[in-house]
Amino acid sequence: MSDRLLVLVRHGQSEWNLKNLFTGWKDPGLTEQGIAEAKEAGRKLKAQGLSFDIAFTSVLKRAQHTLDLALAEVGQTGLKTLKDLALNERDYGDLSGLNKDDARKKWGEEQVLIWRRSYDVSPPGGESLKDTLARALPYYVQEILPCVLRGERTLVAAHGNSLRALIMVLEKLSPEQILKRELATGAPIIYRLNADSTVASKLDLAA
Repeated sequence: MSDRLLVLVRHGQSEWNLKNLFTGWKDPGLTEQGIAEAKEAGRKLKAQGLSFDIAFTSVLKRAQHTLDLALAEVGQTGLKTLKDLALNERDYGDLSGLNKDDARKKWGEEQVLIWRRSYDVSPPGGESLKDTLARALPYYVQEILPCVLRGERTLVAAHGNSLRALIMVLEKLSPEQILKRELATGAPIIYRLNADSTVASKLDLAA
């Protein structure tokens, strides 16, 4: 029986996470803590005895760097990796680069909360979570899932909101449920799938 393995990991802390800025499609690097988180993710995967046949990531360097650091710990530098903007973080539009406290002062606490935590309300010039799912889900179904079902052990390093899209499908969550899901940076979630693409088992390595 093939091991239908899918591992999701959110990138380590970025420089803008640290500064409490809306990041979205902006492209800051990892902090020292983020680098350590990415390496720790790799060590956790190695401790589980895991290796991979293919990896997917976004076109943003914080996710790519996280993937590279994790794979180095697993001993798999140079693994075949596909990069696609379908896995990019949600685009925060006019909020991108703003401090979250400054955004609250400009638009009000309640409005910023709606933009951050509603399913289908997008900030000016940006994407809602629903919009993010609309690009991430087809990519998952068409590109990532077939690899997993063929028995290719698959690692995805991406972002909080694009990974929520995948988790929403995998765990059959409602829009309300997925909004409440917090994803720790640099903490792998290990899924093994059944032949019909449903989840056979899940192990969350957030510690």
